[in-house]
Amino acid sequence: MNQQNPFLQVVAAYEQAVFTKNVEAFTGLYTKDVHIFDMWGEWSIQGLDNWRAMAEGWFSSLETERVVVTSEVIDSTITDELAVGYAYFTYTAIAENGEKLRSLTNRVSMALRKIGDNWKIFHEHTSAPIDHQSLQAILQRQPGK
Repeated sequence: MNQQNPFLQVVAAYEQAVFTKNVEAFTGLYTKDVHIFDMWGEWSIQGLDNWRAMAEGWFSSLETERVVVTSEVIDSTITDELAVGYAYFTYTAIAENGEKLRSLTNRVSMALRKIGDNWKIFHEHTSAPIDHQSLQAILQRQPGK
């Protein structure tokens, strides 16, 4: 993958910030006016302060666990000032001893804006398909889909 692609660079930084539970590195990927359509709990989250509060709660709830984020089926379109892309993010909780505890996959779309020399996420949307019969989110991706 092209390491000059700002979308890929932000995805890699996201994966690292989540793994290290680094709230500042995580929120540093976003604009002050970010608008998030998150899958968990809130219909939408607006503003960096609110997104920071979510990250602080998430990371502290992990206690000694870590979360490994892996991304696949990434695609993006880049212009001089905007980057838009999508991926599947798999979040795997890892115990202190390295044991895999649980895992789920989200569909993620991100829109980035170039601010000076940096690219920042100004909109993020996560989702999962809903099973028609149970009305439950499908959090494990079927191979090849």
